[in-house]
Amino acid sequence: MFEQVIKKISAFVASVVVFGLAAGLYLGAKGFELDENGNFVLVRPANAADEKGISKDIPQNFGFPQDHSLGSEKAPVTLYEYSSFGCFHCADFHLEVLPEIVKKYVENGKVRVVFVPLPLDKNSMDAALLAECIDQDKYFSFVDVLFKKQRDWNLAFDPQKVLKQYAALSGLSDDKANVCLRNDVTAARILKDRKDALSELKISGTPSFFISSAKETEAVEGLLPFEDFALIIDEHLSEYNTKDSE
Repeated sequence: MFEQVIKKISAFVASVVVFGLAAGLYLGAKGFELDENGNFVLVRPANAADEKGISKDIPQNFGFPQDHSLGSEKAPVTLYEYSSFGCFHCADFHLEVLPEIVKKYVENGKVRVVFVPLPLDKNSMDAALLAECIDQDKYFSFVDVLFKKQRDWNLAFDPQKVLKQYAALSGLSDDKANVCLRNDVTAARILKDRKDALSELKISGTPSFFISSAKETEAVEGLLPFEDFALIIDEHLSEYNTKDSE
């Protein structure tokens, strides 16, 4: 009896080791590495942005991702939001500041907001992969859930399981969710956007923003209050309003 228990425990431990090695190889291929604490993180990890209002040289004709947007494509100003689902400051922006921007500028066609996922860790990457499989008319509703429930899933014993439960509430079956989490094409696209953000835009943390108009594209890193965003947006709109009145 005792020997059988020992055999079962040994078999379980062996399976965990094999799973860990397989997971390591898979995540390594996706651009992750094992840190000193034994956690998988993305290579050249960005951090939660602490500095605010950083000035950057933005490459001319840089191709910002356009996949997920709120507002009119004809809006004179576009705000690109680079955000990680596990980033606390990103959640604060999305839940507290963005609704005010939407109310004052997006709903009247003055600003378009483009959301670009920039995962900082494996949990955020899983969240981003699942979000890509949600019906796109429900994408931002799902994003809201991810940020509202951020601490619940990010601190859970099995974050992926909790994330899949939220995805199920948005209509994504467990089987489809598992396929999404293993989608190499989507993972490669997300990681390419992340690589471009780090190497070309020199993003060093999240949230990071780029406010673009015919006048210029301006970079802002870190969480700013709505009033500060409004000042920047109004400055861009003033140039548009001047041209429109001529």
